[in-house]
Amino acid sequence: MHWIGGRSGQNLVCCGVGSNSFEKCRKSVRRPMMICKHFHYATSIEDALEAMRLSEGNVSILAGGTDLLLDLQQGRHAPVDTLVDVTNISEMKVLEKRADSIFIGAAVPHTTITTSFMICEHAQALAEASGLIGGPQVRNVATLGGNVAHALPAADGTIALMALDARVEIASPDGRRLAPLASLFKGPGKNTLHPAEELLVGFHLPTRQIGEGSAFHRIMRPQGVAIAILNCAVWLRRESDQIIDIRVSVGPSGPTPRRLTTVEEALKGQTPTPEVLQRAFQLLLSEANFRTSRHRATQDYRTNMAGVLLNDSVAAAWERAAS
Repeated sequence: MHWIGGRSGQNLVCCGVGSNSFEKCRKSVRRPMMICKHFHYATSIEDALEAMRLSEGNVSILAGGTDLLLDLQQGRHAPVDTLVDVTNISEMKVLEKRADSIFIGAAVPHTTITTSFMICEHAQALAEASGLIGGPQVRNVATLGGNVAHALPAADGTIALMALDARVEIASPDGRRLAPLASLFKGPGKNTLHPAEELLVGFHLPTRQIGEGSAFHRIMRPQGVAIAILNCAVWLRRESDQIIDIRVSVGPSGPTPRRLTTVEEALKGQTPTPEVLQRAFQLLLSEANFRTSRHRATQDYRTNMAGVLLNDSVAAAWERAAS
């Protein structure tokens, strides 16, 4: 896909998809598809917030754009007056350890997360989730912030972050605030951020302690890697042969990403034997709201496979917590 324009204040247009040559694209610019009226390349958090405030109409954040640009081009997204590109804001590209937490900027691409030794050490579920998103080209561009802000109930990065007890950092003209990840979602594809005033800056995760481990597993369509049929993330703390604490998230288990608290309560204080996991699975089925999707899978298939993902994720987290 080729893009013409793109400097602040200019129209951003799309004039070619797939293997079209740039020359063919350039000649077809007479009949472009308008993506937005204004494009702003932000250089700081404050610059991005100001561009959002000054937008004369709908404003959207561009953080990779692997979903947003296609949605705009194909008419699945409401028209946008201003696109604010945040992918080169240095603060939003940081991935670092801060005291007893890990900070991941919202503009960090999935490839960076997957290959980070620090993330593999402290948040292995997230490294695994990011490594399954799209293909290599998509992971090089797509960002964790974009994955989360898209607010899909089975977003791989989001499900992993739910189990890892992530908090989100949000910037606004009033300053910065930290909020639980779950507070960011209000429905499929809808987040709670004020579109003209709030910007998702990044994520704060607790560092891994002795006796803790996490894991992520998913089932995808055999035709490609873009569509997750079902996914599951688990974080747990163990002492000897007991689960002392645990967090479980399965997607899509409802209209928004969430943790399955009844499943967690059933596993706390237990040894993850087949019998214990079977009881947890039955509770999972009563708490989750699986449905049939003609683009993904049937309700029956998801119901049957949820137990497999739960068992595999708990087993992997349990083993990692011992090392």
